[in-house]
Amino acid sequence: MTQNNTDQNIRRKRARCTVQKKTFGPVEDLETHVKPDWWQTLFNSLYLKTDADLLDDMEVTRKEVDLIVSILGLAPEEKILDLCCGQGRHVLELARRGFSNVEGYDRSQYLIRKARTRAQKENLQVRFREGDARKLPYPSDTFDVVTILGNSFGYFDSTLQDQKVLEEIFRALKPGGRVFIDAMDGDHMKKSFQPRSWEWLDRKYFVCRERALSADGDRLICREVISRIDRGVIADQFYAERLYNKESLFELLTASGFSSPAFHTTFSPVSESTQDAGLMEQRILVSASVEKPWSPFLQSTGNKKPMNIAVVLGDPRKEDLVKPACVFDDDDFDTLEKMKKALAEIPFMRFTFLDRHETLLDDLKKKAAKIDLVLNLCDEGFCNDPTKELHVPSLLEQLNIPYTGAGPQCLSFCYDKSIIRGVAREMGIPVAKGMLVMEDSDLSKLSLSFPLLVKPNSGDSSFGITQKSIAYSREGLLEILEATREKIGSDRPFLLEEFLPGKDISVGIIGNPPACTVLPITEEDYSAVPDELPKICGYEAKWLPDSPYWNIRSVRADPPEKTRNEIVKYCLALFTRLDCRDYARFDWRLDAKGKPRLLEVNPNPGWCWDGHLAKMAAYADISYSGMLAAVIEAAKERYGLKAAGKAEVSVKMPETTPRKSPAECTAEFEEEIEASNSTVSKNNQEESVFSDTSETIQVFESI
Repeated sequence: MTQNNTDQNIRRKRARCTVQKKTFGPVEDLETHVKPDWWQTLFNSLYLKTDADLLDDMEVTRKEVDLIVSILGLAPEEKILDLCCGQGRHVLELARRGFSNVEGYDRSQYLIRKARTRAQKENLQVRFREGDARKLPYPSDTFDVVTILGNSFGYFDSTLQDQKVLEEIFRALKPGGRVFIDAMDGDHMKKSFQPRSWEWLDRKYFVCRERALSADGDRLICREVISRIDRGVIADQFYAERLYNKESLFELLTASGFSSPAFHTTFSPVSESTQDAGLMEQRILVSASVEKPWSPFLQSTGNKKPMNIAVVLGDPRKEDLVKPACVFDDDDFDTLEKMKKALAEIPFMRFTFLDRHETLLDDLKKKAAKIDLVLNLCDEGFCNDPTKELHVPSLLEQLNIPYTGAGPQCLSFCYDKSIIRGVAREMGIPVAKGMLVMEDSDLSKLSLSFPLLVKPNSGDSSFGITQKSIAYSREGLLEILEATREKIGSDRPFLLEEFLPGKDISVGIIGNPPACTVLPITEEDYSAVPDELPKICGYEAKWLPDSPYWNIRSVRADPPEKTRNEIVKYCLALFTRLDCRDYARFDWRLDAKGKPRLLEVNPNPGWCWDGHLAKMAAYADISYSGMLAAVIEAAKERYGLKAAGKAEVSVKMPETTPRKSPAECTAEFEEEIEASNSTVSKNNQEESVFSDTSETIQVFESI
């Protein structure tokens, strides 16, 4: 065989593989092509297109909500969860009607993003998050009502999985709460499903459908071949749904603990554009109630042992060179008291405070058997040495004690600003133009444009960054380097960055992929800074009350949607790449064209009551206590800890498996169609819900 023939064969094989990804051609047995987790990838932009006749018909949505409100007798003050909420059409309609305590939960990150975007456009205060319905992140006895609407029940390949969903709903509902399910009428569908159909979706797209019963007759297997007139087949997808009837739903609900299942009117959606209603053609409406006592944790602690949490702090007895007086002052002690008071508001947790670093290792060894979790708030570093911030988690890992926040390697990376710049560039994340200066001879390679921001390459708390850190000429640069070295040491490398004239932007994240929360974005308000001074949030703004920079305030940012989405996407990617844990803050600055440029990553950001993270949380209506509780809850979930006490299983280290890029969630429809032909990993950024006292704090991103 000649080389040309070999190459031709390779090309033919590649061509066949390419075609195979788009269409399977005639299929004898649809069921063999249904993946057990088909629901993880199906609900994307194409889903909204194929089902737009019903999903985007506001009149259908209003009629469905009318029925729900009437059947359940919903009151505006009730706490309602719409499970498998999709793009949030029912949740948003309820919010429009004055229901102020509703939220949506769905597996699809794409649909959740759509829901959030719509809520923001309408200025509706609605919470959305992404996750698995079989493992709800809500505390027991949280909701008055849980709904599963739009024929979203029965996706799993076994009834046991469906029962897990109902059992989780039962747990999350309050005593006396109700569940409401809108499910496909299985008996009707078995008799009347269309084996084949097709319809135009719009002027460019059409879909061909095939349907067949599963081998056991309990599921309807569906296939959709979606085509575009100028591209041909763009998707060939298979899915299945279990065919429940009234009898089987009754049995499943009672087996899951529910009482008094009641069936209501059979619902058939009517839309002027409906051509093939498919699985939505006729549905069963069923409700059931919860008869159970309040969970022990909401009655009293009873015999349950509270979780023992040790809080590791900086040592107030030791010198701290970052602070203006090099010692802990009254403001520091006041901050500590506010923190302790906030922690005391978190129920079913007992806190011990460790701040004597000379005996820290011995204290941890003695208490290791009794410590369930360490809340690591020692951002000063071991012995108040910021270069030793990574030493505290290193000790904890040696002792096998679970702890909040980043690990040693992440802290080490993020302490070096030049390394973070390199990682960001490698990931395609924009940074300000800059260079590392180890010694003055490096300045011979300087090709940056003035003005330049001069800052220590390592360190935190803006130490070494002041209003005098802006260089406007080479001579001024040398003077700044000399003056700064006198303060922080002559052996410290410096980072030079072109000074950006745009806004300072900060993004806070709490949680861990896939359960991470993006807090409302903030920016620095420099309106109180005299015009002649550079707009910079440095050491003076954080530590010197007499400085003109002291009145800088963090306010809620309102960047263009494209910029907001871009920044959030990059932050989530960096969070995963750097192995941040539980919480982090990302600082950005906009250039002259309004383009974001990464400045720093703070893996264990300031935790104090008036810090940036607390301010971001406040804009999400989260108390200071709630913010601290959120960090603790994120660590508990990461380690697999129970609500109180020790881990149920061996300690699970955080996952570092790369996940689907958040860019796919912000891509345009056309881009997503192209992406649909490639293999994608799980979408997993989701909001988090954490307890604050006996209530539930809802954390949400407003993008």
